[in-house]
Amino acid sequence: MSNIAISVSNVSKTFVIPHEKISTLRGAFVSALHDKSYEKFSALKNVSFEVKKGEFFGIIGRNGSGKSTLLKILASIYTADKGNIKINGLVSPFLELGIGFNPELSGRDNIYLNASVLGLTKKQIDQKFDDIVAFSELKRFIDQKVKNYSSGMNVRLAFSVAIHANRDILLMDEVLAVGDSNFQGKCMEEFNKYRDQGKTVVLVTHDISTVQRYCDRAMLLRNGKIELIGNPEKVGNKYIYQNMSDEEKRMFNEEKRLRLQAEKEANVREKEGIRIQKEAEKKAREEKKIKIARITKVEFLDKNGKAKNVFKTGEKIDMKVYFKRNKHIDDINIGIGLYSDDNSYVFSYNTQMDKYKIGRIKDCITLSFDSLPLLKGNYYLNVVCFGKEEQSYYDLSNKIKVFKVFPILESNNYRGVVSIKHQWK
Repeated sequence: MSNIAISVSNVSKTFVIPHEKISTLRGAFVSALHDKSYEKFSALKNVSFEVKKGEFFGIIGRNGSGKSTLLKILASIYTADKGNIKINGLVSPFLELGIGFNPELSGRDNIYLNASVLGLTKKQIDQKFDDIVAFSELKRFIDQKVKNYSSGMNVRLAFSVAIHANRDILLMDEVLAVGDSNFQGKCMEEFNKYRDQGKTVVLVTHDISTVQRYCDRAMLLRNGKIELIGNPEKVGNKYIYQNMSDEEKRMFNEEKRLRLQAEKEANVREKEGIRIQKEAEKKAREEKKIKIARITKVEFLDKNGKAKNVFKTGEKIDMKVYFKRNKHIDDINIGIGLYSDDNSYVFSYNTQMDKYKIGRIKDCITLSFDSLPLLKGNYYLNVVCFGKEEQSYYDLSNKIKVFKVFPILESNNYRGVVSIKHQWK
């Protein structure tokens, strides 16, 4: 154990993930009355490895592979569900962006707070304070509240505190993910100094080139299990290969999903097309069955027999209805209903009620008014063609024809739909 800085043996960690989020007191009360649903997520599964003193050890893996969980267990932030961990030396963790900082305090206050948590006395912090500030390059902003810092400023301050804590083991989680190239270069210089001093660095990162360039050994995690430990070049290459395979599988599944979706939509369209076609065929059959005779056209004629659509109140008007027999029928009747444009019912007449018999060879009939006393407005006709019984329609045309009526001078002020001749006595 004298040459081993970190020893991890069969470590497992499982998280319980609830299916519903409770954010109110009412929600908590209601939730207490029902069975809670959740699922378990195994972040680490029987992980075992060792890190030697003075070793630069890299941990890589995709999101959700368990890297950050493992580092938090090493830093005693999380407790493993099972397994053993032995650490030979003091640990300085830098696990997340600005973790342990109070955003309402200044950079100066946070240096003292953070360094105290890492075990430094006030005297030690006083001695290192200028070096910490100098390394972070935040002298101008050191008395500003940390909540006003950018992400890069947060990283520089937190990293500076971590490396000046002078611990035996440095735990770093994605420290190079934020910050400019100059800061990243300073980080690597400090890592090399740590290693030269015989101290241990454990680095979690997605940057394969950093692992392959600086690490003595590397470990690849996947779905909470160790895939490979050893030469950084081989570990990094396997990680790259896994990423390529995963991306290829993702693209294949996405193409498959899109193809299945397209096929499903095509089937829906096909079924809809078949349905529409069947409905059209059914409608055609019904129309063929119902329309023994059909109405073809309606005309409005004035006293001179001229087709018009605009008349004056009291003017003569002929409503001429054209129809066609599709089968030989002895009995055919025509009905006309007149409505104003607000759908008010004005009148209706049909040949049956007036005992007017339409001949077998006729193809039109006229309803004539010597004087139709309609007041100003727009009017429309509904026309029906039927047999012996009024309910046995051959054809029905709603709003088949519209005409307009203008008032004569004496009826301009009247209300309603008709102007009936009258006198006051």
